[in-house]
Amino acid sequence: GGRGGGGGVWGGGGGGVHRTETRGVTKKRLEDIAEKATTIPEGFHIYRKLDRLMQARVDMVQGKMPLDWGCAEMLSFGSLMMEGTPVRLVGQDAQRGTFSHRQAAWHDQETGEVYIPLANLSEDQGVFTLVNTMLSEFALLGFEYGVSSAEPRQLTLWEAQFGDFANMAQPIVDHFISSSESKWQRMCGLVMLLPHGFEGQGPEHSSARLERYLALCAEDNMQVGYLTTPAQYFHILRRQMLRAFRKPLILMQPKSLLRHKGSTSPIADFYKGHFHPLLDDPDQPDPGGIKRLVFCSGKVFFDLNDGRVEREQDAVALVRIEELYPFPWDDVAAILEKYAQADEICWVQEEPQNMGSWDFVEPKIRKTLGDAKLVRYIGRRATASTATGIQSTHLAEQKAIVDTTLDLSS
Repeated sequence: GGRGGGGGVWGGGGGGVHRTETRGVTKKRLEDIAEKATTIPEGFHIYRKLDRLMQARVDMVQGKMPLDWGCAEMLSFGSLMMEGTPVRLVGQDAQRGTFSHRQAAWHDQETGEVYIPLANLSEDQGVFTLVNTMLSEFALLGFEYGVSSAEPRQLTLWEAQFGDFANMAQPIVDHFISSSESKWQRMCGLVMLLPHGFEGQGPEHSSARLERYLALCAEDNMQVGYLTTPAQYFHILRRQMLRAFRKPLILMQPKSLLRHKGSTSPIADFYKGHFHPLLDDPDQPDPGGIKRLVFCSGKVFFDLNDGRVEREQDAVALVRIEELYPFPWDDVAAILEKYAQADEICWVQEEPQNMGSWDFVEPKIRKTLGDAKLVRYIGRRATASTATGIQSTHLAEQKAIVDTTLDLSS
């Protein structure tokens, strides 16, 4: 077997984190998965809302409407399993999905019988394991770390109810997930799905403590992403298994974006595209007319973009860093060169200044600039608590971030 990784089970090679496998999935394969994953077995009494949701997913894959996160995940799991890769997803509400976005286990309305469509795609597919678990994050994450290390050819995912519920499992992250390859030469491909985003739901339901994971990153030991589109999610999960090595993947997962009209992807992005560590401004503005270059990650992009449309503000470019570690040095350098005429460069985040990505990305952008320009911070002030629990205060704070970013006189 190769270095580390499952006590001789793993025969993959080494290789840097930046090596990307891009084996695609045909449109026909995606349509086949969608058809099989939404077909109701004969005699099964499905909940009518669930039936409508599944029909919508068929329409998405047929190109009649853009794809959402739930459909993208269904296609990523399905495509890997059709290629023979087992998939294991566990969490306190994994079958339904914490925000009802997954619906991967169907319950017969009359008999209570459970049917899991993704486990019934083909005779020779990879095994699909989907478990609703007990409320012990420490025990569960420790167990799944072990499973992932022992079974490197299986996609193993653990989903938190809300991102900061992983607090209870912090010793597993600190002592094993972040450092096991360095300490014991054991590769681990575990994926942690941590819902993150400031929605006005209070301190325990806002932050996945992104800054903690970034502080643990060095020497290509982990991957940390804060993605904004379903296609990006699809491709990063496939990349996780198609590479010849394994690294833990920590994902800041969406909440409101699961149903946000802007956070969708066309079907072509799935069978033609690949994962992008950085996404340039989708409006493709004339670089010469840009006065303020904004870097950001995750949900705040949509708040800023909606505000930009309202204000008809065309002098601000919005660039998303989708994978914070490994940091996309070359992509960031290319963006800074492209928008070299911008007067200002800003990092915008919804997290307080002492949290989120600011302390991690600012030195890197400044280094890429060669200290030629300052990088300005826009976001919440430093606070002890991750978020306010008062909806009106949350909305005022969020509005202030958008206003400051888009007002060039500020």
